[in-house]
Amino acid sequence: MKTRIASNFGKFYKRMNTKALNLMIAMSLNVDRKSNTKLKDTILKLNTISRENGGALWRDIAERLSGGERRYSSINIGKISRLAADGETVVVAGSVLGSGYLDRKITVSALRISAKAREKIEKSGGSVKTLEELAQENPKGTNVRIMR
Repeated sequence: MKTRIASNFGKFYKRMNTKALNLMIAMSLNVDRKSNTKLKDTILKLNTISRENGGALWRDIAERLSGGERRYSSINIGKISRLAADGETVVVAGSVLGSGYLDRKITVSALRISAKAREKIEKSGGSVKTLEELAQENPKGTNVRIMR
């Protein structure tokens, strides 16, 4: 009985138009409370990519961003350098700050990245991407580490 209900629910989602589906997602993630339109769009795009490709990572990031700002994380470059390996991809659901040093080639994706942090990442040979860019490049979310 449960599988029948689940399959009918999946068919329901496929028949819905994208506008109605985005409205349902926005209601479930409390996106309507957000006043920043860029943040709303980012949350909806991450959730859409997660739904289409089965990547639970992007759904998790969307849920963290849809909550209050107290749930956002602020991480310094020094912590990323200590915990991430060379060539790794790191996602931060919040902001990356420039305190510390970075001696590894790391790809960093975050909601906000300070100018000093961006400078240090690029100086070490790494790259900086927005959450949307990384989600489109890697829709499954494989080989990505979430830091908080």
